[in-house]
Amino acid sequence: MERSFRVLVIDDEPGVRALLSERFTAAGYQVVEAANGRIAVQLHVADPVDLVITDLLMPQQEGIETITEFRSRFPSVQIIAMSGAYTGPVLEMAARLGASAVFAKPFDPDQLVAAANGLLGA
Repeated sequence: MERSFRVLVIDDEPGVRALLSERFTAAGYQVVEAANGRIAVQLHVADPVDLVITDLLMPQQEGIETITEFRSRFPSVQIIAMSGAYTGPVLEMAARLGASAVFAKPFDPDQLVAAANGLLGA
């Protein structure tokens, strides 16, 4: 990777955040974590990221709302949506609202890294 891209992992499950943080750090990314979309937006405003990976079902601000906010306020940020509870139509809605890639849980974290590499040209 020529430059270190910044990735923001948004999930209310600490284990999912830790797993993705570990995989993306190993792949050469800088990783920032947030437990919900509201915190994620604040983190991005303070120190912008290149890619957002968001779960869809979370407290305080869920993923669809987060995707919509990032698309309207920060259109250049790439977005990957993931969900275990919401699949099918909700993942399709996430794609229509601006997620560049969608993944149903469980997934192979290496596939997520590969998708990020493709989206960012890494």
